[in-house]
Amino acid sequence: MSAKSTLRAEAELLQETRKSRFLARAAPVDTPEAAAAFFARAGDAAATHNCWAWRIGANYRFNDDGEPGGSAGKPILMAIDGQGLDRVAVVVTRWFGGIKLGVGGLVRAYGGCAAECLRRAERRPIVDLRRARIRCDYAALPLLHARLRDFDAAKRAENADADGIELEVELPAERVDALAAYVRDLTRGRGVFERA
Repeated sequence: MSAKSTLRAEAELLQETRKSRFLARAAPVDTPEAAAAFFARAGDAAATHNCWAWRIGANYRFNDDGEPGGSAGKPILMAIDGQGLDRVAVVVTRWFGGIKLGVGGLVRAYGGCAAECLRRAERRPIVDLRRARIRCDYAALPLLHARLRDFDAAKRAENADADGIELEVELPAERVDALAAYVRDLTRGRGVFERA
């Protein structure tokens, strides 16, 4: 299975199909609320339709905004999925040009405009992050701090007591086992590494 990616930044593309204008706008999003906020900002209330879709992991939604059922939102979602994207929201705004496109024409116009916008957009890989807790004595702490970057680990919290220190870190899932082994070796088995 190939790694998923999302957009590096917002993107847009304007196309004309039989005198109707279609403007696709796409953005990276992490939550359904962020997608809704993007749609509210990117849509045009004066346009004929603002059809949209988003995908965040296994969750998704789409909306035809008055177009015939399945002719707009679902093709936009299919464009997101067809390009292996995740954590992405796309709104396609249509200004009617006077010529009816039919359901098939709408599917091609909405899906095609969204797909071309996403194809041209710059992407970045989605890194699956995990949290872990590390407990060690004070003597090991300077070396541990110095090596966290080698594991792409970011410190999220640090708590100290009389017996030692506890760090909460976040790091890519594929680096967890290597950091656990390093902590074990560094502390000669006395340290504790717990996956959160």
